[in-house]
Amino acid sequence: MSISALLSMGRCCCRCCCPRGLWMLSAPCCDDRRMCVCPGPRRIGIPVRSSSLPLFSDAMPAPTQLLFPLIRHCELSRIYGTACYCHHRHLCCPPPYIPQSRLRHTPHPAYATFYRPKESWWQYTQGRRYASTPQKFYLTPPQVNSILKANEYSFKVPEFDGKNVSSVLGFDSNQLPANAPIEDRRSAATCLQTRGMLLGVFDGHAGCACSQAVSERLFYYIAVSLLPHETLLEIENAVESGRALLPILQWHKHPNDYFSKEASKLYFNSLRTYWQELIDLNTGESTEIDVKEALVNAFKRLDNDISLEAQVGDPNSFLNYLVLRVAFSGATACVAHVDGVDLHVANTGDSRAMLGVQEEDGSWSAVTLSNDHNAQNEREVERLKLEHPKNEAKSVVKQDRLLGLLMPFRAFGDVKFKWSIDLQKRVIESGPDQLNDNEYTKFIPPNYYTPPYLTAEPEVTYHRLRPQDKFLVLATDGLWETMHRQDVVRIVGEYLTGMHHQQPIAVGGYKVTLGQMHGLLTERRAKMSSVFEDQNAATHLIRHAVGNNEFGAVDHERLSKMLSLPEELARMYRDDITIIVVQFNSHVVGAYQNQE
Repeated sequence: MSISALLSMGRCCCRCCCPRGLWMLSAPCCDDRRMCVCPGPRRIGIPVRSSSLPLFSDAMPAPTQLLFPLIRHCELSRIYGTACYCHHRHLCCPPPYIPQSRLRHTPHPAYATFYRPKESWWQYTQGRRYASTPQKFYLTPPQVNSILKANEYSFKVPEFDGKNVSSVLGFDSNQLPANAPIEDRRSAATCLQTRGMLLGVFDGHAGCACSQAVSERLFYYIAVSLLPHETLLEIENAVESGRALLPILQWHKHPNDYFSKEASKLYFNSLRTYWQELIDLNTGESTEIDVKEALVNAFKRLDNDISLEAQVGDPNSFLNYLVLRVAFSGATACVAHVDGVDLHVANTGDSRAMLGVQEEDGSWSAVTLSNDHNAQNEREVERLKLEHPKNEAKSVVKQDRLLGLLMPFRAFGDVKFKWSIDLQKRVIESGPDQLNDNEYTKFIPPNYYTPPYLTAEPEVTYHRLRPQDKFLVLATDGLWETMHRQDVVRIVGEYLTGMHHQQPIAVGGYKVTLGQMHGLLTERRAKMSSVFEDQNAATHLIRHAVGNNEFGAVDHERLSKMLSLPEELARMYRDDITIIVVQFNSHVVGAYQNQE
């Protein structure tokens, strides 16, 4: 099979059309995920017009001489150990000529010259081939652990916080970047003026600006939406009189999970306007707060404020540029609110919430508490079609993407899919030069007739906790692309309980010798004693997501290779991975049930 034919079979894995002037292609993977050494999706970037603006992803096109054998054999080990570090990349690593019919997105005619090299130059480069000495490099186990544990965080919740008995024992979280910088974010906080905990993961695309802003701001909007009328009045009076404000949230953050100090005043003013409107809308009558309604209102209001701040701008040039970066990039969000036995999950996009349930026989089952908002969700596709005229039925979802460009059908930011064309042009033209000179921001999606096409309104799922509900996994799509939900729940469940239910070793049709089977059994025994190598459930899960071999066991050599990948290659094999594992207190949950 020719390389061009091989490329045409692939599915594009990028979340956005071209985050830095890159038109994306992808390579196919084997049908059986367990058989594939490369666990995540891959893509090839063809440069059409680069930009010096560090507004969006810093993805780099990889040398095709390095990628084609990789794609052809679907095997990292063969190519990574013999990678060519060439000092004459313009000679030995020429960009391939790819017809426009092979592109996932046909470029503008003005860019056509970037795709077809001059014939004489192309012929010249084909005659220049360079070889290199094979080099192998493996990380040691301590080095692997250092990388995996760099962003881990754990928090143990006091059983009694002075007001309530908590149904949450604690949580573990961790992140493993693939993009540079990482585009994922995470947040966790305890509500101080109301009851419950908030936990969430946020997956950014076209840069990290939007996910950063949402991770800082969304929980405040949710907490304010849950506050009673009297508390809102007390907070507003404190601001008016210059007194200290009542603390609303107690954050539980890793040192790397920072807040934007420069934008804090802007963010506070927008939040204050929101609670002032809540005060005006509430007549003072004592009404019970609807958690589902509060979550929906908070998501929608924050997205509206992100859009409004970008339209109004700011006299401060730095802040003006920041709010535009936030608005033109995007982020999905999956947030859980836990209050006693009441669990609400609000999801916008394609991150997921998975409940780990322990059955009577000790086995584990997964209960999905969120739905992906993408082309694989038929109800979501139908919703989009109903919101737009019938003559757009074939263009609103094209190639499994919104308008043929964006994978998630719900997201914060992404004003390119929400604003009218006139508004986009007006904001860009009046914005800073860095924004006006960027090709991505000026690009108008095709078939863009009846915006908005995108919404941040979440889908809220309610679940009443039971004693058999042991934990909740919140994770961005980087995890779910590499692991099945049942495997995720089983690995976390066995880690938390220390119990491993031995299943017959499945070799999946492989020809396994007696010696190899003995090795697998020995490895299983070693796994039993080394399960506590990780002190964090999220870290343990990431170790399996990146290092599992075809038999479901962690392969150190494979793990070392995956973690050794340079930045420009890592994103071709996997996405950023962010995980929060929330452990429930079964005794407290059972006591709640007995009281009723």
